[in-house]
Amino acid sequence: MSALTAYLPYIQVILAILIVASILLPQSDAGAGSAFGGSDNWNSGYHTRRGFEKFVFDATIVLGILFALVSLLAVIFK
Repeated sequence: MSALTAYLPYIQVILAILIVASILLPQSDAGAGSAFGGSDNWNSGYHTRRGFEKFVFDATIVLGILFALVSLLAVIFK
């Protein structure tokens, strides 16, 4: 278990970087105005995610769950 606890902080940092990247990635082509709440088509409503956008959305959820589990393990084994 000591080997696992030694690597948990590094795993958390890597997961945190991946989460930040996966959150910012879909907004990179949206423009600066929409990143702060504005939009060109503000009345467009809901849209279906397809292709790469859906993959990044699902990956963000999985990374968030993994980060929470690794953080819980870090607390338990500390």
